Amino acid sequence: MIPEWSIANVLPPIRPGHGGSSSERSPYKASLGQVVERFAISADRIKVLQGLLDYRAELHRIGIDSGFQWLDGSFMEAIEITETRPPNDVDVVSFFQLPDGVDQQQLARDHVHLFDPAQSKARFRVDAYGCVLGEPTRNYHVKIISYWYSMWSHRRDHLWKGFVQVELSPSEDMEATKLLKLIQEQEGL
Repeated sequence: MIPEWSIANVLPPIRPGHGGSSSERSPYKASLGQVVERFAISADRIKVLQGLLDYRAELHRIGIDSGFQWLDGSFMEAIEITETRPPNDVDVVSFFQLPDGVDQQQLARDHVHLFDPAQSKARFRVDAYGCVLGEPTRNYHVKIISYWYSMWSHRRDHLWKGFVQVELSPSEDMEATKLLKLIQEQEGL
């Protein structure tokens, strides 16, 4: 379950009521349906969620379906309150296994629209980054994972905050898509 926003309008870094050493902390594991249910609260947010679902469908189409994603950015905050604006996109780091027979350079070259943040943002409303899993862990890997965790556990003003983790498997996408369409119909969008 994704916790409610804190009084500072962010996801809390540690689930309320749990101690600092608790495993009940960010990133909060959630289903894709729970993300839709929790954050499809405005027309702008619904557009971002549709972009995320489209982005994931494109990843799945090219064989990326094993791993997980961290979701963050203003989309995971009550940015409408703190900055009186809607979120423009969702920040996503996809930690994934390479499809069989494909190397990282080929994948990035052939699908730049999925791995170049400017292109993914323009096309899907997803500020996208990738990190390949399943390789021997090197110093670089530790550094990049630490970078993402440290960047995403704080706002630019240094406030501690939380973020969400979803599985990359396509098994939940159909249900999340149906749920988003139902919410759109109920809201008349």
